[in-house]
Amino acid sequence: MGSGFSKMKKQARMMQEQYGKMREEMQKKELVGTSGNGLVTITLDGERNMKGIKIKPECVDPEDVEGLEDLIRAAYEDAAAKVDAESGEGDMMSSLPFSL
Repeated sequence: MGSGFSKMKKQARMMQEQYGKMREEMQKKELVGTSGNGLVTITLDGERNMKGIKIKPECVDPEDVEGLEDLIRAAYEDAAAKVDAESGEGDMMSSLPFSL
């Protein structure tokens, strides 16, 4: 097995370190998703943990709770898509020739 295997192990270790650094950086980021032209705003960290939610009073209608739920869901999905785009995690992991 010799040097080829050793080289591959070293590369895998380096990629794990890079991945760890990237995750640390993403944990510090905050990405904001909105819906309803800013009626609902959700802030997520880089691991999709919710850091905040803001709902403007004008969108709170007791007769239309489902509409508010839809706005919250859409704002979350918007923020989550930004987290995915920012992290590029899927791209990085798919380029590996093996599983870690």
